[in-house]
Amino acid sequence: MTDLRKPLASWKGQDRYFGEVLSSLTGIFLSGGCSWNRCRMCGYKNDRDTCAKDELIDHMKGQILWMQENYAPEEYQLGKIFTSGSVFDEKEVPLPVLDAFGEFFAGKPLIAESRSEYITENALARLLKSLDKGQAHPLTVAIGLETTNDSIREKSIDKGNTFADFIKAAETAHNAGVGVKAYLMMKPLFLTEKEALEDMEKSIREVAPYADMISMNLCTIQGRTELEHYWQKGGFRPPYLWSAVKVLREADVPVACDPVGGGFKRGPHNCGTCDKEIVAAINEYSLTADKGVLDDVWEIPCACKKEWEYVLENERSWNMPLTK
Repeated sequence: MTDLRKPLASWKGQDRYFGEVLSSLTGIFLSGGCSWNRCRMCGYKNDRDTCAKDELIDHMKGQILWMQENYAPEEYQLGKIFTSGSVFDEKEVPLPVLDAFGEFFAGKPLIAESRSEYITENALARLLKSLDKGQAHPLTVAIGLETTNDSIREKSIDKGNTFADFIKAAETAHNAGVGVKAYLMMKPLFLTEKEALEDMEKSIREVAPYADMISMNLCTIQGRTELEHYWQKGGFRPPYLWSAVKVLREADVPVACDPVGGGFKRGPHNCGTCDKEIVAAINEYSLTADKGVLDDVWEIPCACKKEWEYVLENERSWNMPLTK
């Protein structure tokens, strides 16, 4: 039975934050659930606390208390909070819980994930009131833009918002003195490897003027999702790690990437022989921004690189109907 007063997951790590490597504490909290709840690849929409509002507040405050009891403030320099959808959605995270997040991380910089429509002047001011104690870059909002191409975002992800919505949210955040981190997704449904690679290159260029940090997420197969259905039918393959390395090497700005599931069938992978070394290089680059580590793995003499090149050249888009 799920303990409703314990986070779904938590861990300590390291993150690059405004050019500085900081020790971090990440918490994934069980909330009231994502209000949009339609993205094709997202399994987190299955995680929701369906109780009444007062009980939800009690459960979520209990999760924060669990974090306080298990992690001392001196163990980390940066906080990161995630829920099923948006930290700033009042239906998902009631305002008393938002206040509790600010009190828990007070004096430390914090990254909070949210859809663009919930990033308002009032919501940011509310969290900053308890969080900001004069620390550098007290708050950064992490927004799942996924791609700057509105058609791909709608057809391949069913995200329900636009690049213009992201730009508006970024302006609201920056006007409030809040940083912006853009999450992009490589290879959502229905794209060939080449289309996904080119879309990622273009998205990085186009989002860079509006984001203080960019993170490239490599699409993975989460359970009980529409994406999993297509994958089980042979209609989807996660991106090659070669594609990720190419994008990171050629980007004009630093781009973080955590290749979750790297080297496994449900995650970004090559052939299995070179995967571990490439995943390690991507993780190292994400912290150091040293492209030398990417250059080194780019030269790995693995036969699967020719397979990847063949896929880029020969894979074709699905012939989907233009009308119903």
